[in-house]
Amino acid sequence: MTPAIIRHAWASNLEAMTNTPRGPRTLVAGLGLLVTRTIGRWVPDPFILAIGLTALTAILALVIPGTFAEVAADADGITPSKFTLLLEAWWGDDGLWKLLTFSMQMAMVLVTGYALAASPPIRKAIDGVADFPRSTASGAVLVSAVAVATGLLNWGLALVVGALLARAVGRSLERRGIGCHYPLLAAAGYTGLLVWHGGFSGSAPLKMTTPQNAADVLPDSLVAEYAAQGVPLSETLLSPMNLFVSLGLLLIVPLVFLLLVPSRPEDLASPSSLGITLDETPKLDGTPIRVMELLLGMGLGLALIIGFSAYILGDEGGLGRLGLNQINAVMLGLGLLLHGSPTRYLRAVEDAARGCAGILVQFPLYAGVMAMMAASGMLAMFAATANSISTPETLPLFTAASAAVVNIFVPSGGGQWAVQGPIALVAGADAGVPVGKMIMSVAYGDQLTNMLQPFWALPLLAITGVRARDIVGYTALVMLVAAVWIAIGLLVF
Repeated sequence: MTPAIIRHAWASNLEAMTNTPRGPRTLVAGLGLLVTRTIGRWVPDPFILAIGLTALTAILALVIPGTFAEVAADADGITPSKFTLLLEAWWGDDGLWKLLTFSMQMAMVLVTGYALAASPPIRKAIDGVADFPRSTASGAVLVSAVAVATGLLNWGLALVVGALLARAVGRSLERRGIGCHYPLLAAAGYTGLLVWHGGFSGSAPLKMTTPQNAADVLPDSLVAEYAAQGVPLSETLLSPMNLFVSLGLLLIVPLVFLLLVPSRPEDLASPSSLGITLDETPKLDGTPIRVMELLLGMGLGLALIIGFSAYILGDEGGLGRLGLNQINAVMLGLGLLLHGSPTRYLRAVEDAARGCAGILVQFPLYAGVMAMMAASGMLAMFAATANSISTPETLPLFTAASAAVVNIFVPSGGGQWAVQGPIALVAGADAGVPVGKMIMSVAYGDQLTNMLQPFWALPLLAITGVRARDIVGYTALVMLVAAVWIAIGLLVF
């Protein structure tokens, strides 16, 4: 079969899926528009939200009784004031500036991903896939399915793939004169972050696989049981519960986006109607390729690919342990190889760098919020409150709910696990809940409210050109459906 025949068959089958009865689709689509046009109107820009959360966290830390309770008096018998302690936590090296390395990693995710997509072979491949959909409905199904599947493999990869595919599908539909609802496509591209913590890059389950990390978090009564190999993935990522939850979301999320497509042409919002220009990426052919330039670029690219391959095949690496450094390295190497010229590659990076502004100024603010939450004890208080109102049957559910709330303030899976993990596991041990289930309870809550928190959406917003308020109504509805599915998994298994 030729690619054209395969493409036509794929599109025809997907279009048949979208021809469901109009009643349910119209109702859900109308709800999506209503939520987007009401909630979206009140959603601030991500930078404003980061400032607001900084102020709210500081106020809560100062007024909630019991914060900073473990602070001891100094040598003169004087206990520092809450304000002093809060300011020290926010301003110190473990506050505002703790995420500088991570900020650079995220900026590299954006520029290397964009530059890789700007290379002729990848641009052609993405555009080819983007030409498959023949409507917003099939486009939203395609983008969300790819984003979720990629998110289960690696969250860093999902950030780039989802955003680039949403952008390409929106551009393709508009170019072909097909009605396009671009905010929905962009929202679909963000859904990889709805499932990532139940996938093979999930911070909490992966950290717990090593005996040392497990011993640092597990209660004393359980350390001996997992001293040899840590908590195996068979109890977390590969458990029947997580397979039910994560693979179920792989099917459910695209279905929800199918139902959310506006049924009336006048409700569609194309990129151009939103003032977004999705021009074809320039071919960057202006600089001749010199032999030395070609050799140097190819040499560096090959070295990065070889290093990545060695990591994947080595004893200390593997697909399950891919991090941002490895993702960025391979995207940098592939970009250099596929552009052919380091000069042309640099021009693509310069074009992408304009989208890094939000990352550079917002990540320090969230690092400060994280420091204030941890130093004041509020993170522990959230978790302890959930534990106190739970029964053994409902403890995983309330743990996930508390993790979802904490994630609004501390959108960092690893950082949140370091504080909430020990509390959750102690409560689970006391209640007789399996360790793996408690780990995944925190993971599910952490990933769920990513659909409300635009922190992780910054690369997608930069690549697609949409605003957070354009997509949050749709992601919020998908979050509610996912929350019900996750709750079923936690209660049944």
